[in-house]
Amino acid sequence: MDREKPNQMGELDERAQRLMEEKDAESRLRIFVGPMETVLTVLFIAFAVFEIYANLTGKLGAVKLRASHIMFLLPLCYILYPTYKREKRRRKSVPIWDYVLIAAAIGCFSYILWRYDAMAKTGRLNNTDVWVGVVCLVLAFEAARRASGNLAIIALIFLSYFAIWGRYVPGTFGTTAFTLKRVIKSLVWDTIGILGTGAGVSATYIFVFVLFGSFLKYSGFSQFINDISLTLVGRSPGGPAKVSVIASALMGMINGSAIANVATTGTITIPLMKKTGYKKEFAGAVEAVASTGGQFTPPIMGAVGFVMAEFMSVSYTRVMLAAIIPAFLYYLSLLYSVHLEAKRLGLSGLAPENIPNAVKVLKEQGHLLIPLVILLAMMFMGYTPLYAAIIAIFVTIPVSFLRKNTRMSLSTIVKAVVEGSRSAVGVGISCIIIGVIIGSVNMTSLGVNFGALILKVVGEGQLFLGGIMVMVMSIILGMGVPGVAAYVIVYAVAVPVLRQVGATEMAANMFCLIYACLSNITPPVAMSSYVASGIAESDMTKTSLIAIRLGIAGFIVPFFFLNNPVLLYGSTDGVSLLLTARCFITACIGVLALASGLSGLPVERESGGKRSLRLCCRGILIIAGLLFINPSLVTDGIGALMIGIEILMDRAVLRRVAF
Repeated sequence: MDREKPNQMGELDERAQRLMEEKDAESRLRIFVGPMETVLTVLFIAFAVFEIYANLTGKLGAVKLRASHIMFLLPLCYILYPTYKREKRRRKSVPIWDYVLIAAAIGCFSYILWRYDAMAKTGRLNNTDVWVGVVCLVLAFEAARRASGNLAIIALIFLSYFAIWGRYVPGTFGTTAFTLKRVIKSLVWDTIGILGTGAGVSATYIFVFVLFGSFLKYSGFSQFINDISLTLVGRSPGGPAKVSVIASALMGMINGSAIANVATTGTITIPLMKKTGYKKEFAGAVEAVASTGGQFTPPIMGAVGFVMAEFMSVSYTRVMLAAIIPAFLYYLSLLYSVHLEAKRLGLSGLAPENIPNAVKVLKEQGHLLIPLVILLAMMFMGYTPLYAAIIAIFVTIPVSFLRKNTRMSLSTIVKAVVEGSRSAVGVGISCIIIGVIIGSVNMTSLGVNFGALILKVVGEGQLFLGGIMVMVMSIILGMGVPGVAAYVIVYAVAVPVLRQVGATEMAANMFCLIYACLSNITPPVAMSSYVASGIAESDMTKTSLIAIRLGIAGFIVPFFFLNNPVLLYGSTDGVSLLLTARCFITACIGVLALASGLSGLPVERESGGKRSLRLCCRGILIIAGLLFINPSLVTDGIGALMIGIEILMDRAVLRRVAF
């Protein structure tokens, strides 16, 4: 592939790093030199070994596993994350105050491990238990302030509502007066607070799959994805943008971080798209949208699918199958929009000499798919996702030795372990502080009361109106929060609302997940769009607006499966495969028509040159697209009739640019 010059790529990497540091705490980590670097490496390896051992053997109970997990997370957070943004990052040692916090964290959670069984038998806390709990909350908030920023503020608002001012609120949202002991017992010693579901998924699915993604990366899987994407779509019109879509989708699916994905793959794909002829705003938007969708794309879904399966007490296979159609429609719409833009601009694909040979790519790198195949095969055979992922991690190492160019040395394995463990810290801290939100919501019945209020306002069975309110709520709660953490927050607050207005459980969960992820491209925060626009040197607002248009299927399709879950394959019993196939095909036609209407399908003039569809024809295509997405024969028929009318209205349709 024709890439930017080395110095230009270096400048792009530096720009991406600055943007990440400004918006993402993960990129502001301290850099240690000397003995402390070695100590930190040993801690990361110990963290990984403990997690694999605990999850593989299952000898620790749920609470003890979570408390032990937090005993690793908090000290590592205090070591890695600076106390304030402008703190000197490169250093030889940890500040003295962080040693105090580390000692307090280890001491307090060791006390919980020692005292928990006795407390659980009586259900009562003594004064020491209460004050240890207070210190645990303070430590958790300090870690969240450093690693999660806005999420800590949100959690503090929920905590203050639960503990202080909720009792003064009149009406439906008023709470009873909770004592300090009751607050601490709920948020620290019970399994609805910081030792609750959030810490549980962090200690299991999140850590293991983040580590698996790191091993895949260091085995050369990222390069394989890029090369195979080039062989698939590199020669087609606008090939670099399509490569960006496919590669970013696959990498986002594995790492689960849209922002990090934009910053890494975007430094290559965005300049290449600009060089090919795409406008800078469009190039940034394509990368932002492609990276964002990976979080709800099977088979891995950035680990969030496993969390969803845990919450709903269903198999992961069912969640994965349900996500296939929405994710496919999202990327189909994006790819077609990219294609139409390439046709409008008269762009060509990459030159043949820049396209790798498909047979050679598969021969030299195809073996890197083996760990992923083993992972999926084991899950379909009935093994737990955790066990399958751990086996896949161990399989990755010998598989990499099948070819000399992918062989993982001991130092490479250590780097994979260190990066995986480090990446799990920030998400883990978010999951812990989310426990405060979930505990506060449960103890105050805020979710139930909010659902009752919406039900009272919109009326029973008003899924569309209830969906709009939940959509806004999900986007707001998901802003600036990692994908898994965003879903956990939304699950606690918004899913009960949809269930009360009549949505099925799978539809409600998938609806909230998709919108929480789409907050990455939704103004005013739009973290993915912000980073992408910085790399592209484009206007952030324009980039975000284009990103919304390109990702329109993600904003629209959830409303249709909310009303009729047939688009969530396998989520509803009694739905035939034939019906699902028909609805899938018509939905594909719908998103293509929708993309055509929104972008203005380029057509050739009789006198030569290209023009966009007339406004009335675009409107007809948009309406027809919406009708086709709706899983009903009646709306499909009306949609087909409208497309026929559009064809008759546009005299140049017979000279339409071929797909």
